[in-house]
Amino acid sequence: MTYEEVISQFVNDMRNTTWWEYIAVFAGIASVWFSRIENILVYPVGLISTVIYIFLSVDGHLYGEASVNLYYTIMSIYGWVLWVKKDQEQHYVVTVQLSTGREWVQQLLFCAFFYVAIFSALTWLKSAFNSATIPWADAFASSTAFTGMWLMAKKKVESWFWWIVTNIASIPLYFVKHYVFTSVFYFILLVMAVFGLLEWRKRALKAANKIPEQVDLFGKNN
Repeated sequence: MTYEEVISQFVNDMRNTTWWEYIAVFAGIASVWFSRIENILVYPVGLISTVIYIFLSVDGHLYGEASVNLYYTIMSIYGWVLWVKKDQEQHYVVTVQLSTGREWVQQLLFCAFFYVAIFSALTWLKSAFNSATIPWADAFASSTAFTGMWLMAKKKVESWFWWIVTNIASIPLYFVKHYVFTSVFYFILLVMAVFGLLEWRKRALKAANKIPEQVDLFGKNN
């Protein structure tokens, strides 16, 4: 595809963007903003976006992404309950924390399992119904998103690493399916995920009393 063709597709698809997609995008952006500042509104606002994207993804033959948004919807309810849960001393049970080495291994295995499962299912779907799916790309974006959402419910800093990977993979995936505004959405989420990573890492290290107020991405004092 030439540069002129990319620009032409972008302009045409933006003109054809539905109101449902606009609502889903703006709700998604608001949800990520609430997540970055650790506000419980991340979940009710996010549910608006995920439910709409289930239908948009199915309509665009992005079945892996549809499964992701169904998973988001379920995990949003789970995360909502988990984030407001308190112990007997009225302290929140879940707090922002860094993952251990063992937890990183678990995350990689979690992602790999879902990649194989989703890729296999989409490959069968493509061959059985001659669907316009892109198995490897859809499975990659989906499996990393599954991992990110799971870790966000647990308030793990590394959830933002997985969101960054998901957003990078999703930008071209939705573009080729003519959901151009959603591609722009994922670019915005990519930028927000970087700031979310910085914010949550600072909070986790501060809570652990490892560093003073100001830290950078690698935990060094500013």
